[in-house]
Amino acid sequence: MQNAAQPLNDMLISKSLSAADYVPTLDAMLSRTLARIALKKEQGLRTPDELWIVDHNDVYTLGQAGKEEHILQRTDTPIIKTDRGGQVTWHGHGQLVIYWLFDLESLGWSVRNMVSHAEQAIEDVVNDCLKSHASSSDSISAHARRDAPGVYLYSHLNGSSQPLSNVLADDAIMLGKIASLGFKIKHGFSYHGVAINLDCDLSAFNAINPCGYAGMQMLRLADFVAMNEQAADKQTTEKTSQQNSNYLSYEQVTQKLIDNIAKRHAGHIKLRALAPK
Repeated sequence: MQNAAQPLNDMLISKSLSAADYVPTLDAMLSRTLARIALKKEQGLRTPDELWIVDHNDVYTLGQAGKEEHILQRTDTPIIKTDRGGQVTWHGHGQLVIYWLFDLESLGWSVRNMVSHAEQAIEDVVNDCLKSHASSSDSISAHARRDAPGVYLYSHLNGSSQPLSNVLADDAIMLGKIASLGFKIKHGFSYHGVAINLDCDLSAFNAINPCGYAGMQMLRLADFVAMNEQAADKQTTEKTSQQNSNYLSYEQVTQKLIDNIAKRHAGHIKLRALAPK
């Protein structure tokens, strides 16, 4: 199911797809990107960028240079070869997928800029959720890594997490990975994007080496903050959220991330300096 496009700013719109099969979504994303490229090249038109908010049906996707050796077990879940970067990953319900259909040249962003914006947007939102809704007293924060794209959770023994410093304390212990990235760039336009584990069943990752890393522990936000179970309809979700404001919903986290990305797209949030290697 696809919802109508929603304007986020003058040059950015969003649309939501629920229970989306992977191949039709990829085909639509590529078709839209090619159409935008043609409009820019042939008519000099800049079209609004797009964020696609997607709830995928279960699927494993294997990136362009993906190695099948990272698929450890064949299951009933389909395995689809795709044109993004990276190795193998899983998408499914309870995981938030956001595809970035951006005209990087018009934004003045390099590919590195886009990747950093994606990672830092996820850091911002996950750290805000951890600070406001943590289900334990542990000092945990989200950080990107220079050596492996994505966002990871770290535990800090002395309690000083410094979530937005981009510098990890010496006592920081990596717990695992909460978000993955994989983009494709075509004629300066991006598509594909990010996947954040909110309240999904992580057992699907047991059949693969996530993103090509053997033994990589995958994490989800619901194990670190108080989250409502996904409701069957919007009305039930709103009622439950009103009953207990200490609980985060899937929709609230989604909106936080959309808002952060929109501010970055509009130039209202600048990149922080990259953490040292």
